[in-house]
Amino acid sequence: MQPEPTTQNKSPKRNLLPALGLFTTTMIIVGAMIGSGIFRKPGVMANDLVGFGLGLPELLLGVWLLAGIITLFGALTNAEIASMIPETGGQYIYFDKMYGSLFAYLYGWGVFAVIQTGSIASIAYVFAEYFTRFADLPHLSPATESLAFTLPGIGVIQPLKDIGIKLAAAGLIILLTIINYIGVRFGGMIQNFFTVAKVAAIVALAILAFTMPGVGSAGNFTAAASNTAVQGIGAVAIALAIAKALDGAFWAYDGWNNVTYIAGEIRQPQRVIPQGLIYGMGTVITIYILINLAYLYVLPMQEMAGSELVAADVASKFFEGGDKWIAAAVMISTFGTTNGTILASARVYFSMARQNVFPRFLGNAHPRFHTPAASLVVQCFWSVMLLFSGSFDTLTDMLIFVSWIFYAAGAWGVFVLRRRMPDHPRPYRVPGFPIIPAIFVVFAVLYLGLTIYNDLNDYSIATAAGQPAIIKSLFGLILVAIGLPVYWFYRKNSQRSR
Repeated sequence: MQPEPTTQNKSPKRNLLPALGLFTTTMIIVGAMIGSGIFRKPGVMANDLVGFGLGLPELLLGVWLLAGIITLFGALTNAEIASMIPETGGQYIYFDKMYGSLFAYLYGWGVFAVIQTGSIASIAYVFAEYFTRFADLPHLSPATESLAFTLPGIGVIQPLKDIGIKLAAAGLIILLTIINYIGVRFGGMIQNFFTVAKVAAIVALAILAFTMPGVGSAGNFTAAASNTAVQGIGAVAIALAIAKALDGAFWAYDGWNNVTYIAGEIRQPQRVIPQGLIYGMGTVITIYILINLAYLYVLPMQEMAGSELVAADVASKFFEGGDKWIAAAVMISTFGTTNGTILASARVYFSMARQNVFPRFLGNAHPRFHTPAASLVVQCFWSVMLLFSGSFDTLTDMLIFVSWIFYAAGAWGVFVLRRRMPDHPRPYRVPGFPIIPAIFVVFAVLYLGLTIYNDLNDYSIATAAGQPAIIKSLFGLILVAIGLPVYWFYRKNSQRSR
């Protein structure tokens, strides 16, 4: 049994305020999901499929649709729990009721150590990358930037590589932390503006792709890459290829659960959170399929596989300087997504502190701004530290692997709560129970297993070629496991204070 929060923390003056409605809630979901992934990952995904000899545009679109449907199943499942337990802290609170304090803590620590702070770092990293299209960022000497050290059993870390990009990303994180420190309503307004702007930019790109004369061809939708040989590839290899491509798609869809972290600041959360999840997921799936059709209409699969920024390459087909137009769109998109992630994630550590498994000062709301100020500052510090641990792809692959362990556990938790709390009010019930939650859990387990295999295989290939490499899934798991001593420390202190 957890000790009661202190009287100070119960004071209304120290609590968070329910100030967000359905539109802002939906915008937080859409804004948290649409970030850097849709601009950067399609080319990586195409390259993954081509590398396995499966360069089929239909398969690429199928991966995007599969990822969207599976993510929607997870969101629908999570919405039932959110309607039952509309408390700030989201899945951390859910896991506490499902599996107990230790598992809940591991999730909360994982959010802090890698999942959400890694998201903040990686999205801000992309913002800074595209800022270089408009201004030069500082560099150290090649010898200094190549400085590296090895983490035993994990791989090689290069903290000073691309130092200018990392410093610019750190500046963005600090700026947005200050904005959200001032107030959730202000942060919500920022989120609304940048979410609408990024959706408008993506839709405009899609319209131009389909309407500009002589730019694209419908034949690209069926034109396979040159090395495609589906008949000679076994089922296991196809599954591995799809799993590898799903890394990019799941990163683009990630962030749908952020809204549950701020349930205590949403008006009528039992109604608004499920509606926001459904509206938000439907919007994002539609946008992603539309823009990928536009990409393929302009660029054949073979050319897309060689593109680092598909959107820029598509825009450059329309007019000179199109890459800068897209760079500006990416900056708008990643600015909004970084803001939404910062806004939502600090509420997890706030809730953990109020349950005495994190430093208590993190559970204090600011007396004037009514925001989790201390949690925002600590989150900012660790996100900046993660910036220097690796590249964009290292961060995203690591956090997606860890996230999906908890996504699977969260979906299974619906079965747990239906058995343990059968009479608890459920304003929303997941449709198709038990099929939809079961499909999500089984898929998540298979995806995690295939990801580990691909990760180990990629590490072996890179090290054999003498290239720096890191076992990303293992790195993420170790960051989560480091939290165990912290839990035992605070658990022991709580028992002593009783």
